[in-house]
Amino acid sequence: MVTNITNFGRSGLADWLMQRATAVILLAYTLFMVGFFLVNPNLDYLTWSTLFQCTWMRIFSMLALLSIAAHAWIGLWTVATDYIKPTGIRLVFQLFVILALFAFVVWGVQVLWGV
Repeated sequence: MVTNITNFGRSGLADWLMQRATAVILLAYTLFMVGFFLVNPNLDYLTWSTLFQCTWMRIFSMLALLSIAAHAWIGLWTVATDYIKPTGIRLVFQLFVILALFAFVVWGVQVLWGV
């Protein structure tokens, strides 16, 4: 039996709800970006940088980035526990995923907020 390490004692329902909530956030972000590209067919750097200078857009983008990380972690944890049976290999894979997601989030914060 594989123990659940994604949520420290909560049921699988919490993971399921998190997957759905992050999917809705990512859908909203995707629809917004597609709409923005359709409204601005001749998109230039000034328009793009003006959009991302708005605090609400940075927060929305940060929320989307954190949603990607949470969604990916829960999904990859589930896949790893279902298909990677040797514990050592599974732990190495999960450690790699955690480090990669952490690096992507830190990088995204640097890009979005200029830290």
